[in-house]
Amino acid sequence: MKKSLLAASALALAVSAGSALAADLPSKKAAPLLPPPPPPALWTGFYVGLNAGYTWDESSSVTVASGSLAPFNPIVGIAGSGILGSSIDGFIGGGQIGYNYQFANAFVAGIEADIQGVAGSNGATSSVAAFGPLTSTISASKSIDYLGTVRGRLGYLITPSLLVYGTGGLAYGQTNLSSGVVQTVGGLVGTSSSAFSDTRVGWTAGGGVEWLFLPQWSAKVEYLYYDLGTVSTSSVISFTGIAAPVATTASASRFNGHVVRAGVNYHFNLFNAPAPVVAKY
Repeated sequence: MKKSLLAASALALAVSAGSALAADLPSKKAAPLLPPPPPPALWTGFYVGLNAGYTWDESSSVTVASGSLAPFNPIVGIAGSGILGSSIDGFIGGGQIGYNYQFANAFVAGIEADIQGVAGSNGATSSVAAFGPLTSTISASKSIDYLGTVRGRLGYLITPSLLVYGTGGLAYGQTNLSSGVVQTVGGLVGTSSSAFSDTRVGWTAGGGVEWLFLPQWSAKVEYLYYDLGTVSTSSVISFTGIAAPVATTASASRFNGHVVRAGVNYHFNLFNAPAPVVAKY
């Protein structure tokens, strides 16, 4: 009887120990599946860069007109007018700074400011016109010293590293316009000159493609149309031997055109950099 009780107690202890050991073993049940994390916002952050390209005129004409100050003036009458071609074409280059914000995975919105110098943009021309006894020699010149923009950008990521975007906003530039008129009639010579040089503000719109070829470097190709409005000047014509001016001249030209350029940007996207790996022991 005693032997039976001892055997039953030993069996109960063995079963209890086995159950406790099994409870301590790791479970073989599979971990629950979690949705994959969203892709990192590679485009969010500030950036700076350089650009270079080419610009050309949309309106390359300068209108110069002159006329008598007094009706039926026997000296000048209607002095005449001329439309001269004076194009602004040249290389353009400068820098930009901006900020991007990537949202909804595939969209990027931002703002960018840039300024560029324009080389070889001075367009000068002259013309000679005869109106009866009056001969007018007309000259004109126009140029842009620099061109800048402040624009919004909105784009779509075709791939995580390739952005197609549209852009538009404010444009500004240093515009220069000058004209001169020399008139001869009956042995008299009259001259006139006028000039305008100031910063004009207008608008711009365009689009481009930007490629993030390294985690913090991108390259872009961009087209912009700009319009700085119409500039006009006026002056009087004074003839030798006549005390009072007897005629006026006026010149006008529109400053608008196209820009095609390429650029490279460095992105300060430090918040999106991968976290450092920490070894665990």
